[in-house]
Amino acid sequence: MEYTFTPPAQAVVPVAGSTQMFPVHRVYCVGRNYVEHAKEMGHTGREAPFFFLKPADALLPVAAGATGEMPYPAMTSDLHHEIELVVAIGKAGRDIPAAEAGNYIWGYGVGLDMTRRDLQGEAKKLGRPWDTGKGFDKSAPIAPLHPLSETGLLETGNIRLDVNGAARQNSDISKLIWNVAETIEHLSRYFELQPGDLIFTGTPEGVNAVQKGDLLEGSVEGLTPLRVKVI
Repeated sequence: MEYTFTPPAQAVVPVAGSTQMFPVHRVYCVGRNYVEHAKEMGHTGREAPFFFLKPADALLPVAAGATGEMPYPAMTSDLHHEIELVVAIGKAGRDIPAAEAGNYIWGYGVGLDMTRRDLQGEAKKLGRPWDTGKGFDKSAPIAPLHPLSETGLLETGNIRLDVNGAARQNSDISKLIWNVAETIEHLSRYFELQPGDLIFTGTPEGVNAVQKGDLLEGSVEGLTPLRVKVI
């Protein structure tokens, strides 16, 4: 096969404790999936889950023990952090019942859904897509993934983000409005999930702005933590 130019490299995420890489297909994100975060964004109740996507090459993989560097993006003065449990899919499926969702999970990781909140807010007012607010370059820092065989199904556990050593977000993944299995059930009605898909499952309350020079340290209990500096 002859290409018109050299194809871009496959987007990958390191596997914890291994030299293996997890090849990424798509990056799905769930909006407003913790009660208190929904409230701080002006919403209440258990609305049906909704989804948006980030490009696979928006990922910023950070090795264990390293500090990733995320350039402060252009066209914004209101860059927000959103710490999230990330679910990695290892098996193709459509219309997956929640009771069977665990069979499709390859593993888990810690991710940040970085958001140009001012651009997202303007898009919401105008009824336009969120792409410029959510899908920009390096908008999805992510720590190494852990296989399900190592972690078991994650249904509880602390999720936390510190900025410059001070707690900003601190909750538990058991507080997801739509848990991981239910999220997979809903998402697989819209898309045929594929090996290599990542699902950012939503963020708890406490989202706020960051500035150049800030150090973000995110964690989900039992997983490799994520460290990112905004430069």
